[in-house]
Amino acid sequence: MEGLPQLVRELMTVGVLTCTPDTPIVDIAALFLDRNLEEIVVMEEGNAIGVIGQDELVSVIENSEWQSLTAGEIMREDILQLPPNIPLVPAVQLMKDHKVRAIFLMHHSGGIVYPAGVLTYRHILRLIAAKNSEELADLGISASRQLPVDAFRKRRDETRNKLLST
Repeated sequence: MEGLPQLVRELMTVGVLTCTPDTPIVDIAALFLDRNLEEIVVMEEGNAIGVIGQDELVSVIENSEWQSLTAGEIMREDILQLPPNIPLVPAVQLMKDHKVRAIFLMHHSGGIVYPAGVLTYRHILRLIAAKNSEELADLGISASRQLPVDAFRKRRDETRNKLLST
């Protein structure tokens, strides 16, 4: 189909949710469910130090103390990453080869490494299901972005509405 994304930068989500090593995994699991996440990057002192995926979360059930585990205890240290200018097909193959459902675009600045964007299986599924490029307008480097203050207000209002409805 004409006009559909061909490169990672045209389909990725800019901005990545993160957590700290001391974040309880019960909170991470709730975030995964709430935001429909595949993986989350673990950050310490501004640097990406690991990643947690659905596989790591599900595997904790084997530990009888799973409810007290933190992100730092279950994360894997290898963060699969790629540049934004590569075609989608090799990016998907890389994800399949490494058996991960998300791949990150990392930004390196002044000795700090942090996630700037992410491409997930969900992005690929949206591309496959898209009837036209407008259905993907919220993705990619050219997508319109919400100001942080507007995002805060939206989350605040959603929380208020949840509290008022209970």
